[in-house]
Amino acid sequence: MITMYASVASRTSEIGTLRALGFSRAAILVAFLGEALLLGLVGGLVGLVGASFMQALSISTMNFQTFAEIAFALHADAGHRRCASLAFALIMGFVGGFLPAARARRG
Repeated sequence: MITMYASVASRTSEIGTLRALGFSRAAILVAFLGEALLLGLVGGLVGLVGASFMQALSISTMNFQTFAEIAFALHADAGHRRCASLAFALIMGFVGGFLPAARARRG
């Protein structure tokens, strides 16, 4: 598994090229943070789509000693919870991308 730190460390030639083209350190920071936020957004949207498909399933388990069945179903509302999920994904993208972006800015 490749972490964000490893991907930034392996992109030193890209960072050097950006610096040679005249990009400031702040512009490099913004570019790497933007990439991390975009990855967080895509991950959040994939998670929401996956959760939407999970609403069609009902999962059940049976206790064979008592012959009792327990069924689980996912019901997601279309309101603030989906927005909160996307906001959480963006926050995680920002948190996960800030340190590598700061290291890329220094490099």
